[in-house]
Amino acid sequence: MASFKIEGGHKLSGTITPQGAKNEVLQILCAVLLTPEKVVIHNVPDIIDVNKLIFILAELGVKIEKLGKNSFSFQADEINLPYLESSDFRRDGSSLRGSIMIVGPLLARFGKGFIPKPGGDKIGRRRLDTHFEGFINLGATFRYNSEEHFYGVEASELIGTDMLLDEASVTGTANILMAAVLAKGKTTIYNAACEPYIQQLCKMLNSMGAKITGVGSNLLTIEGVTNLGGCVHRVLPDMIEIGSWIGVAVMTKSELTIKNVSWENLGQIPNVFRKLGIKFEKREDDIYIPAQESYEIQNYIDGSVLTVADAPWPGFTPDLLSIILVIATQAKGTVLIHQKMFESRLFFVDKLIDMGAKVILCDPHRATVIGLNHQSQLKATKMTSPDIRAGISLLIAALSAKGTSIINNIEQIDRGYENIEARLKSIGAIIERIED
Repeated sequence: MASFKIEGGHKLSGTITPQGAKNEVLQILCAVLLTPEKVVIHNVPDIIDVNKLIFILAELGVKIEKLGKNSFSFQADEINLPYLESSDFRRDGSSLRGSIMIVGPLLARFGKGFIPKPGGDKIGRRRLDTHFEGFINLGATFRYNSEEHFYGVEASELIGTDMLLDEASVTGTANILMAAVLAKGKTTIYNAACEPYIQQLCKMLNSMGAKITGVGSNLLTIEGVTNLGGCVHRVLPDMIEIGSWIGVAVMTKSELTIKNVSWENLGQIPNVFRKLGIKFEKREDDIYIPAQESYEIQNYIDGSVLTVADAPWPGFTPDLLSIILVIATQAKGTVLIHQKMFESRLFFVDKLIDMGAKVILCDPHRATVIGLNHQSQLKATKMTSPDIRAGISLLIAALSAKGTSIINNIEQIDRGYENIEARLKSIGAIIERIED
C-alpha cells in the first residue's frame, strides 16, 4: 500500500495538459471486440483501471501493440472464449467495474458473454439490472451462478427491439448499444445516457460501419449491420480531471493554464464553478485560471442558498461533486451539495471536518458547506482515500492545508489519475510517494 506525503500551503503555477477520459476509454476499449479488424486508439490514459482492462483484453486473445505514449492498436481476430469461464477471469474481472462492458460486444459477435460480479471502489451500489434487461430485450438468455457470483448471457441471434431504460445508465447504454449494432433489424433505446462518453462511442461505432442516429440525445436508433470494420479513434480529454485541476488552482490561490480541454464537451462544468465565484477565461481551447485570493458563492435570485446537485447529462456530473465540496470550504458563503446517485460518496467529509472545514453532513446524500473565505486555513492531517474522487478531493485539500498531510490507500487515486504526483511537482507542489 502506498501513501502520499504532501506539504501544503504553497502556491503553484504553470501549465497542465489533461489526460484522456477514463470513462470514455473503458467503453472504447471494449468496442474493439466487435470487429476482427485493427482498431487504433489515441490518448489512452496510463492509469490502473485502463491498464487492467487492456490486460483482460490481452488474456482474451486480443493482439495489442503499443504505438507510442498513450497510443495503441488492438486486433480481436482470434478470441480465446474459454478464458471467460476461467478462475483467472473471475479474479481479473471482479476487480474492475468497467469490465462489465465486454459483455455486450462479446454477446453481439460470439453469442455469449460472461462477467464476474464487478468490484471497484466504495461509493455505493451500482446496479447491473439495466445492462442485462437490455440484453434480454434483444433476445438473450440470462443466467446467474449465485455460488460463484458469475453472470452470463447467451443468444443464438439478437433481434432489434424498442426499449425504455429504467435509468439513464452510462455503462448500461454503452453495453446495450454495442450489442445492438450487430443485432438483426432496428433497435431504439429511449432514456439512453447522452454523456460525451456515449457520443464518442457512437461516433467510433459509426466510423466502424454501424448505423446509429440520435447521437447526443436520449433516444438512440440503431439499424443493425452484419459486421464492423476497423477505425482510428482519439479519446477526449478527461472532464473530471479538468475540474480537478481547477480545484487545485483555486484552493492553492494559484495561476494555472489547462491545455486543450475540448470546451464544447464540458457541459455545465464551467457554469457550476462560476456559481462558486471562481474566475477563469477561455483562451482558444484552454482554460486560464488567475490567482484568486477570494471567491464568493452566488445565491439564487430570490436570495436562497445555492444547491449544487448531480444529474444525468447534460446535468452536472456526480464525479465532480466531491471537488466542488472541497472548493466550497474556502469560499465566501454557503452551499448545499446534493449527491443523488451514490449513497456513500459524501462520507469523506469527516476528514475535511478533521482539517477544520465547516461542513454539516445532513444525511448520506446531502452536505451543507459553510465557506471560511480563506480566513481559517485547513490544517494537515493523516487520512485514507475511500474512492477515486474523494481521494483527489482530499489531495486538493492537503495541497491547501497548513503543514504536512499523509494520504493512505492512494491506489484509489492511481485508478483514475495518470502520474499525478509528477504532474503536481511540475507546477511546484511538494509531494512524494511513500511505498509501504
